[in-house]
Amino acid sequence: MRILFFTDTHFRGSSPVNRKDHLPSTLKEKLTEVVELANDYQVDYVLHGGDFFDTPTPALSVAADFLEIIRELEAPLYGIAGNHDIFGGNLQTLARTVLGFTARMGFFRLLEPAERVRLEAGGIRACLMGRPYHLDIDRRPRHLDYCVEKDTESDLTIHLVHGMLLDKQQFPGDYTLIDDLEKTGADLVLSGHYHLGYGVLPRGDRHYVNPGALVRLSNHHREIERSVRVALIDLSGGAVNCRLIPLNSALAGDEVLDRTRVEEIETRVLAMERFTREVREATELRRWDVSQIISELAQAENLSEEVRREALRRIAEAEESLLGREDLR
Repeated sequence: MRILFFTDTHFRGSSPVNRKDHLPSTLKEKLTEVVELANDYQVDYVLHGGDFFDTPTPALSVAADFLEIIRELEAPLYGIAGNHDIFGGNLQTLARTVLGFTARMGFFRLLEPAERVRLEAGGIRACLMGRPYHLDIDRRPRHLDYCVEKDTESDLTIHLVHGMLLDKQQFPGDYTLIDDLEKTGADLVLSGHYHLGYGVLPRGDRHYVNPGALVRLSNHHREIERSVRVALIDLSGGAVNCRLIPLNSALAGDEVLDRTRVEEIETRVLAMERFTREVREATELRRWDVSQIISELAQAENLSEEVRREALRRIAEAEESLLGREDLR
């Protein structure tokens, strides 16, 4: 059984200010190469780690460009929803997003929490499970999202997750360390969300894989230095063999990412530009900070879980409504 895994495509129709190239065209070139690699290596399955799109409601032309390329895949595509694919970190809004719609049309299959999908090829049977993004991932007890029971009827158990899974502490905030997941029954854990990635990490009989995001949106020096890659996984004989393949269509970071904006970060013009862009594109400022404040307030005031979730649901609905108005302009 052969699997090609990639993640965080963030397909979009505009270029950030820190990109020197035309990002939509670059994204199409990268995705086309991914499809060609999958077909050339004759993989049996293709897996996506979440954040298909950069917003829950990309323009129809953006979605059409994405689907036009994806439908050339000769192997079935499975994936999970990322934080950029849903409103307000609320997985229940998935049905009202472009990702949810295209999945219902049969272009690919999205895994639901606790769902088990049987994969079989080359005499190997694998059980595929997935954990889409939700607001409490990397905040609640980690075993609820990262640890699964081994499927005794399969040769291998694969867990696909969109969360901040790290090999070591990189920054403050909410994250989960690989070394804290000893109780998982998964033989292979494939993760997205952490754009820099950590490659392939064996831990005893388990393997953790994150090749990094397909897109580079940040002009952080580590983003500039990293190679854009996909993972080719061979499960022949029940063993996990993983190779990271750099994309030829991905130019060197310093050719496409502009650092001059970082040097001007303290100027008033750039501060206003970044703030306006973040609000307009509904990035983490609106999806994360407000929701986090509500959660912390609920804890401080000893509010019930029902009250907290109702507040978060209303925030997601408000965000969805706001984005809908922007799309009509």
